[in-house]
Amino acid sequence: MKQKLLSAAGALRRSPWQVKLSMVVMGLGQLCYGQIVKGLFYLLCFSVFLFYFVSRGFTDLVGFFTLGTREENLWLGIAGDNSLTMLILGLFAIFILIFAIVIHISNVKDALFTARQAEQGIPPRRFRQSLQTATDSKFHVSALSFPVLGVAMFSILPIVFMICIAFTNLGGDVVYPKLASWSLDSWRKILSLGKLGGTFVKILGWNVLWAILSTLLNFAIGLGMALLLNKKNVKGKKIWRAFPILAYAIPGFISMLGFKYLFSQSGPINYYLDEAGMMRIFFLTNDASAKWWARGIGLFVNAWISTPSIMLMTTGILSNINTDLYEAASLDGASPFQQFRKITLPFVLFSTTPVLIGQFVGNFNNFGIFFFLRDGVISNYADYFLASDTDLLINWLYKLSVDNNYYAIGAAISLVIFLITAALSLTVYVRSAAFRQEDTYQ
Repeated sequence: MKQKLLSAAGALRRSPWQVKLSMVVMGLGQLCYGQIVKGLFYLLCFSVFLFYFVSRGFTDLVGFFTLGTREENLWLGIAGDNSLTMLILGLFAIFILIFAIVIHISNVKDALFTARQAEQGIPPRRFRQSLQTATDSKFHVSALSFPVLGVAMFSILPIVFMICIAFTNLGGDVVYPKLASWSLDSWRKILSLGKLGGTFVKILGWNVLWAILSTLLNFAIGLGMALLLNKKNVKGKKIWRAFPILAYAIPGFISMLGFKYLFSQSGPINYYLDEAGMMRIFFLTNDASAKWWARGIGLFVNAWISTPSIMLMTTGILSNINTDLYEAASLDGASPFQQFRKITLPFVLFSTTPVLIGQFVGNFNNFGIFFFLRDGVISNYADYFLASDTDLLINWLYKLSVDNNYYAIGAAISLVIFLITAALSLTVYVRSAAFRQEDTYQ
């Protein structure tokens, strides 16, 4: 890498004066070589970048590091800085600076290429020839330029913005018109032994347990239903498959609201318990006894919604397994369970590992289940800070940031969620047969 940089620097030092002009002002080298359209395009880009950074870009870059220096005072009529706005505009200025550097590098490379052609006696490329190259040998670059730019602006920029907020003290008492600053307070609070840190540890442990249990439960039930309906002696398979598909087709929030009423304190289940002379059960309240009831109901509701998709997927996979494998295994004396463990399960896992990883990530970030089942419930025991004992990290993040304005802490928690899900997903996928034994089942 170092040798490449040294050779590139040497080539630029030995380059003609037209290339050095392009290094100072974009497009001048192309204009000197007679490439009018291309030179004017680069010159226009240079003018736009220069105008932006002179008019406000440099100020936005400074504001990104300071997050504001003047606080608003309505009594004195002083207009202050908004730290959140300055952070966004500063990030935008950094992205524009990176884009300007990329355009400038392409401008220098183009001028250097034209200079080499001129040394060999080849006339410089005209604009039409450059367009033909962009749509032929460089088509992949042209086709991907706009999608990459869109991803950078609408996907990468919001993610970087969230990461930056996690390292400020924005939120709580520090909201506009007060100025924020760069700080690690959110991480200290999360990792401390205080109430907020204790809540984070409890919710994180439950979140991991929930993601594992719900993924395994959904997969086991869906595969079991597919195996059952795959049996030749089962009659009316289309009818039996229709019931789970109906549960899957109905919008999920309707099912969640239905189960919330079903298990509510005045719902049908508690009504029949009363009629049977039994005590009512506080399934979804903030009572300490409702903790595992509510968690179990959440697992059941999630399975009700998610299992049909697993069943449909595994049904198609089972139909592709070679039946000769089962006949050979039966002749060798393998029991049905051994056939399932050695043939069916490896084949299904090989095909569904990427989907199961997606299910795990989706369950880890499943906002809707407990939001609909226990909306507004805040546990007033066991040192939970603005959370209930069934909240996942994503639910707690919502309560902290949206309901209580703890933006920095919410951003830090979202970063933790990303790191956990990314690390676990990559680890499981790299160790799975779908990645390591790609040719085994082809």
